[in-house]
Amino acid sequence: MQPIQAADISLPQPDTKPAPVDRAGESFSSMIGDMVANVEKQQENADMAVQQLHAGNAKNLHEVMIAMEEADISLRFLVQVRNKALEAYQEIMRMQV
Repeated sequence: MQPIQAADISLPQPDTKPAPVDRAGESFSSMIGDMVANVEKQQENADMAVQQLHAGNAKNLHEVMIAMEEADISLRFLVQVRNKALEAYQEIMRMQV
């Protein structure tokens, strides 16, 4: 075995540039916006499937139920994301500076 010398170890150098806070905020807001748009689209698809079922145009009840459950699950997920974001905000506000 050979002893490790200090010259053999190279530590990563910290970045001198600050993190792009503006881009992080935009990506989070765009992610939330995309999530809301996706949930809205799934809700509309489920409503359309129910209307087609009532009109007698739907071929399969199972597909309508699946569309409704997908919309319900995506809405519940969006609400949980909102709750977690709100909890994080409240925790930050409780911190003493």
